[in-house]
Amino acid sequence: MNDSIKDIKKDKTILNNGGNNNNETKRLNSALYGGNRKKLNKRMFIIGLILLVVIIAFLLFLDFNNGATPVEFTVLAEDQIPHEIKATVIPEYRDFERALACVVEDKVYVIVTRGEKPTSGFKIAIDSMDIEEDSQGKNVLSVYANFEDPNPGETLSQVLTYPLEVAETNLTALPDKIQLKAQYLN
Repeated sequence: MNDSIKDIKKDKTILNNGGNNNNETKRLNSALYGGNRKKLNKRMFIIGLILLVVIIAFLLFLDFNNGATPVEFTVLAEDQIPHEIKATVIPEYRDFERALACVVEDKVYVIVTRGEKPTSGFKIAIDSMDIEEDSQGKNVLSVYANFEDPNPGETLSQVLTYPLEVAETNLTALPDKIQLKAQYLN
């Protein structure tokens, strides 16, 4: 038998029998495993870490994106709402709880309404919007809004109100469908 093979077998026997000399154990481990154990462990750790980051990024992309593209928008103050929307769109749709879109001067606006309310104190806030293509190839705009009702016992004006919010978007064309996803905060 080859002398080096005999030495390795002898070294394994010493290791298995709990070699008494710590330096001897280190030398034997180095001889048996090529001395690259630390480098191998470091490489495996780095590769594992990279894989973990890639998997997490992929899962976050799937979870948060869901194939939808976020829509940028700016909520308009009362005096910023185009006259055409104030004069024609709002009076026609203010009685309904819904989201709708219209084009004025090549800009796409989204209007979210809460319908007729018996008092003041009803609030609305557009939180976010995204657009995606559905299974029939139609562009669907999802409008996420927060609705808040007045607190019980709160002093309110006894007048009919029509809470709404108008936003100018970065869309270049009207969507095929719009869905309102309202969250009632109280």
